[in-house]
Order: sequence, then C-alpha cells, then structure tokens
Amino acid sequence: MEVSHSIRERTIAENSLVILLEGLQGQVTTVDLRDDSKARGRVVNVDAFMNVRLEEVLYQDRRGHLTKLADLFITGRNIRYVHIPDNMDIVETIKAQLAKIHRVRNFAGKQTGRKEYLTKKGKKDTY
Repeated sequence: MEVSHSIRERTIAENSLVILLEGLQGQVTTVDLRDDSKARGRVVNVDAFMNVRLEEVLYQDRRGHLTKLADLFITGRNIRYVHIPDNMDIVETIKAQLAKIHRVRNFAGKQTGRKEYLTKKGKKDTY
C-alpha cells in the first residue's frame, strides 16, 4: 500500500476504519453503490476520503446489466457498502496499516529527521 503524503489524510485514516479499506489494496472485492449498482474488481487505491479505484471491473447497474471496465473510480460519497473478503484478517490488516503510517510519520527515527506533532495552538506542523 502506498501511504498518503498528506498529514491530513494520514490522520483521517489513522482515526477511522478507512484504514481497513486501504488494506484491501490488491484484493478483489465488491463495492455496493448508493444507486443500487455494484462494482467488483481489484482494489488499486483507497484514499482517506474513501474514494476507491478499481481495475478489471465487472459493473452491474441497478437494472442488472453487466459491463466490463478496465478501470473505475468511485467517490466515497457514492459508496453504500464495501465487502471485506472472508480470507482477510481484519485485526492484522489494521495493525499493518497503522504500522505503515507510523513508519512514514517517524521515518528518520525518534531523535532526528522530520517529525509531525501538535503545536501549542493545536495545529499540526512538519519539520
């Protein structure tokens, strides 16, 4: 998984279950949409706002018509439900994703390098 470079996106992912969806990268899953359509494909990317990009997609519209697509981008606000594969260990996936975020956050070690922290005013800074 590619970890976002934005502090805001990493913070959102770290504090929500979007981190579980980010762990779906490379897995084949089904996404149910709010308009009663469905898309099944391999997850390429999920961002902190739950936007999902799928490849090798089988798209079923609300009338049941099937369409094969090479690539599909779904905005988070249009998602009703994301199916988590049965073979996925949810707890381990969340732990692995948190570890990736923490590695990016402290990539130079505890004593040196860039750090993200709260200033006294409550805003995040990067140095």
